Amino acid sequence: MQRYLVYLAGSLAILLVLVSGCTSPSTPADPAPLPAAASSSATTPAASADRGANSLTLKVGDLTFGSQLPDIHTCKGASESPGVAWDGIPRGTKSLVLILDDPDAPAGTFTHWILYNIPPKKGSLGPAQTNAKVLANGAQQGDTSAGSRGYYPVCPPIGSTHRYVFSLYAVDMDIAQPTANRESIDWALDGHTIARTELVTTFTR
Repeated sequence: MQRYLVYLAGSLAILLVLVSGCTSPSTPADPAPLPAAASSSATTPAASADRGANSLTLKVGDLTFGSQLPDIHTCKGASESPGVAWDGIPRGTKSLVLILDDPDAPAGTFTHWILYNIPPKKGSLGPAQTNAKVLANGAQQGDTSAGSRGYYPVCPPIGSTHRYVFSLYAVDMDIAQPTANRESIDWALDGHTIARTELVTTFTR
């Protein structure tokens, strides 16, 4: 009997502990930290020091990139130079240079036209320029790969298609050369080019 009472008292004590543990209020867990709020002003790339440096544009007649030169500008036609126009001159430009190259010529790149010391402002030249040393707008003409001054007409070998690349350079100096060929112009451009743009055309004969 005494052993039974001891067992009963122990069972009651265990029951009281269990009841107490289930009913006691628990401490709420700390809430998870909220994510940091996103910044309202996104970081943007730094602006170019010279916004004009990438705005140089060149137009050659109504041609678009990859289009074919009309016959009038080639040996199949009147051999006239095309009309060109330019805009978006970057700050610091002292003169412009325009070069027309055939990079597919059999003997290596052939230069068809060099214009240099073009006034550094928005402008244009009409088609059919003469081979004068100085044009009406003050630009000077250099010598082609054929050794002649002015525009040399496009004339790839029969049955072939060549690219004709018009390149316009913004230069930080005037080019002080009484006459100029491609080698001397390249020397002048080296280290003095602020910006460059190009238009690639084609011609098939």
